[in-house]
Amino acid sequence: MNITTFAKRLCLLVPLLLSPAAFAAEMMPSPPQLAAKAYVLMDASSGNVLVENNGDQRLPPASLTKLMTAYIATLEIRRGQIGENDPVTVSENAWRTGGSRMFIKVGSQVTVSDLLHGIIIQSGNDASVALSEHIAGSEDAFADLMNKTVTELGMTNSHFMNPTGLPNPEHYSSAHDMAILARAIIHEDPAHYAIYSQKEFFWNGIKQPNRNLLLWRDKTVDGLKTGHTDEAGYCMVSSAVRDGQRLIAVVFGTNSEVARAAETQKLLTYGFRFFETQTFYQKGTELAQAPVWKGTTSQVKAGLAEDLTMTLPKGQLKKLAASMTMNPQLTAPIAKGDVIGKVEVKLDDKVVHSADLIALDAVEEGGIFRRMWDSIRLFFYGLFN
Repeated sequence: MNITTFAKRLCLLVPLLLSPAAFAAEMMPSPPQLAAKAYVLMDASSGNVLVENNGDQRLPPASLTKLMTAYIATLEIRRGQIGENDPVTVSENAWRTGGSRMFIKVGSQVTVSDLLHGIIIQSGNDASVALSEHIAGSEDAFADLMNKTVTELGMTNSHFMNPTGLPNPEHYSSAHDMAILARAIIHEDPAHYAIYSQKEFFWNGIKQPNRNLLLWRDKTVDGLKTGHTDEAGYCMVSSAVRDGQRLIAVVFGTNSEVARAAETQKLLTYGFRFFETQTFYQKGTELAQAPVWKGTTSQVKAGLAEDLTMTLPKGQLKKLAASMTMNPQLTAPIAKGDVIGKVEVKLDDKVVHSADLIALDAVEEGGIFRRMWDSIRLFFYGLFN
């Protein structure tokens, strides 16, 4: 496909990450105003925030903290550092941890898998401490691991002091950060994400229900986690899929268990009703070929480093236009992944999104005669262009 053909097709199909503010307000109603301290609605595919209020405000996350605890545990499993069936000896420190509990016994051995279920479904503080000690040796060491992961994920308004979410003045997060974390959990490990949809877990003769009421009320909801302390209020991170579109809703600081479910449902309903998402090109797909000077080959394949995904108010796709430009006089050597151009998406002559085009393959430097010949050609090219 040549550059002109690609540009024409892209004008019809271009995907992007859009801010709803870029579109005329009359096309859709204002988002719901929730009875919550902070909230965010995010599209899971694009990462685009569709609705937010105080989304970056630092607030106590209560047991939403356990999303990070579980994320690190599943990451360690995927890395081969721990195993699902590894026995974990329950310390007195874990057994004595107050608040919500899985009811594990001091000195007993519980598998990593069972502890993970106890954390996610039962919100067990005792299970969280036991698993954190197994992974890092102590709660403090695990907190350091949590905060390193915060940096890696780009959670700029989060800092954790423990794996449980029990109150600490230096323990905080934000609605936006929790949406980022939920997105990572969903995309990186679908197998373990399935645990978040389980409605109950039976352990030590006690069956405890998942506190996410939406799992019973809305069949499209399949996770994630609730939290509550007197300081934090009632909090929830939920995700749902309808017609292939996944949204993540986060609410902080509602006044009851019923309210956090109701307010979350408002966000999800609004998002699915008024927004749509589609991925048109996947990363690594060849979109065009660009000319290369002084190389072993005269062209290089151009594509994208990340999926081109669109989230926008329904019916607005036809208003978009896009173009693609290549960097002038690309000269070998070119490494795979080098930025060699750009795609710009416009709405009414305003650039609303841009993405780098990268080289999909390396182009080595050509031989001496090829380099000399292209130097001569470039000289005359410069004279006439």
